[in-house]
Amino acid sequence: MGKNLTRKILEEHLVVGDYIPGKEIGIKIDQTLTQDATGTMAYLQFEAMGLDKVKTELSVSYVDHNTVQVGFENADDHKYLQSVAAKYGIVYSKAGNGICHQVHLERFGKPGKTMVGSDSHTPTGGGIGMISIGAGGLDVAVAMGGGEFYITCPRVYKINLTGQLKPWVTAKDVVMKMLEIFSVKGNVGVIMEYGGEGMKTLSVPERATITNMGAEMGVTTSIFPSDDETRKFLKAQGREGDWVAMDADADAEYDKIIDLNLGDVEPLTAAPHSPGNIVTVSSMAGTKVDQVIVGSCTNSSYKDIVTVAKIMKGKKAHPDISFGVAMGSRQVMQMAAKEGYLADLIDSGARILESACGFCIGNHQSPKTDAISLRTNNRNFEGRSGTKSAQVYLISPEVAAVSAISGVFTDPRTVGMEFPDVGMPDEFFIDDSMFIFPKDAVFKEVYRGPNIGNPPTNDKLADSIVGEVTLKVGDKITTDHIMPAGARLKYRSNVPKYSEYVFEPVDTTFPTRSMKNKEAGKHNIILAGESYGQGSSREHAALCPMYLGVKAVIAKSIERIHAANLVNFGIVALSFKNQEDYDKVKQGDDIEIPNIKQKIMNSEPVILVDKTKGLEFELEYNFSQRQKEILAEGGLLAYTVK
Repeated sequence: MGKNLTRKILEEHLVVGDYIPGKEIGIKIDQTLTQDATGTMAYLQFEAMGLDKVKTELSVSYVDHNTVQVGFENADDHKYLQSVAAKYGIVYSKAGNGICHQVHLERFGKPGKTMVGSDSHTPTGGGIGMISIGAGGLDVAVAMGGGEFYITCPRVYKINLTGQLKPWVTAKDVVMKMLEIFSVKGNVGVIMEYGGEGMKTLSVPERATITNMGAEMGVTTSIFPSDDETRKFLKAQGREGDWVAMDADADAEYDKIIDLNLGDVEPLTAAPHSPGNIVTVSSMAGTKVDQVIVGSCTNSSYKDIVTVAKIMKGKKAHPDISFGVAMGSRQVMQMAAKEGYLADLIDSGARILESACGFCIGNHQSPKTDAISLRTNNRNFEGRSGTKSAQVYLISPEVAAVSAISGVFTDPRTVGMEFPDVGMPDEFFIDDSMFIFPKDAVFKEVYRGPNIGNPPTNDKLADSIVGEVTLKVGDKITTDHIMPAGARLKYRSNVPKYSEYVFEPVDTTFPTRSMKNKEAGKHNIILAGESYGQGSSREHAALCPMYLGVKAVIAKSIERIHAANLVNFGIVALSFKNQEDYDKVKQGDDIEIPNIKQKIMNSEPVILVDKTKGLEFELEYNFSQRQKEILAEGGLLAYTVK
């Protein structure tokens, strides 16, 4: 049998292990990207490794998250990032240049290459034929230093696309249909590989929308072949030389094949408070709306923005609607300005927002109390918008535009308007002046503002964990629950300060109770339900709990990136052998996990002793030998520099 595309690329980059699905492998990484919310800590960790330069083919540091500079912290971090980039041979993308995933797709992505990024939506690169994976910042730092990136050798699902999208139905609807099929959990260790005749009808930006939001399914990444459509995109970006044809063999093997007829897809929306809560737009029609925002790394391409501008031309946003548009890159904004589309948007009453992540991470444009907000981004977790009571619906740019005009949730198929079929330009406007390339960088010294500290370290794994269940939470606890984004992100370089907000949306007393236990010599344990740690790759969701003395997380299931981050910071990830035992252990119970270090290193069963109730429960774990050694050292940084 032939090989699928995923296997071809991974085997070409395989450094450690054998290509056996379910087993750990280490792969060579060609490119890395970071963004300012996670990159500061990644570069602090890279500095701690004592290397002179990055070892990758390309590493890019983007500033796109915390561009609203209230106070000195964000500006200081940006200066730190620029100076570190100059010292270590990293390309620096200045604030205002655009969102990392959109810009990287435009200017640097290459078919057949591997990339890790310190952002969970790094799989956007799969739209151009890359194995592009989101990871914690420490994993990215190791990759920048030339180290292997470790993943579970994946199961590969083929999504066989047939037919063609009908007018007013979009790639956003396709990926929401995928979320309806697969949900947001249970897909760990899977790569989605798209193919079929229907794939050929999708442009690179449309493919990138699908791979971007594929992250919400919890898969390792998603990928499209590199074909003539890919070549046309790269040629229009002045990068035809980066193109190579890449596809699966005709007789390739897959673990599962799903057929999806694009002609059967209709406009969809993800209702509050999960990207997997999919309903039809037609079922929501007529619902009053308060806010509509277009943008984010999912839907802010040239095609998306021009489509919205064409719908809005000669029309006005409804008086009751707060309407904003954030273009994904400076390139998109420049082209929209030169071609008149920016004027059409401004004339419609749109507020033109910075080319950045802002509203998607709750950093601005928070809706009013109890608002219904329609957004083209990828996540609608409770409170992520910055307003806990807001009801956020994820929609396509087309639904966003027609709803902004009507003031209510509107199915665009019903408006009687000619569908604005926007094609790809033959040439994109190229202006790379807001990149600072290593050859042009002037380095004097690394700038460190007062908000920047050294990365905290953990103790080596204790022989036994003895403490209490400091917090018990339910299902679908996201990294936003664990480590709030929005305004709190400005403390990302100051772990002691940022740690004051761990679990702020869940239990504001957690940090003080945890620190009290730590100071008393007691270990903190978190008990969780299914799909713990879904969402962002934000490693602070492991780093800050580690700082507070959390030694173990016992959950029904843990999502891939967060599980890796827990190991990276020396926190033991465990699960109950019998899921019903979760209900028997309560917050506040005194517990002990005796001889845990010995048992893990020897692959023996681990026992949880609930001293409060006088009960014992068997726990399970799934660590590679490498991960066991990392835990024993207290985390990946200590393991790497020992």
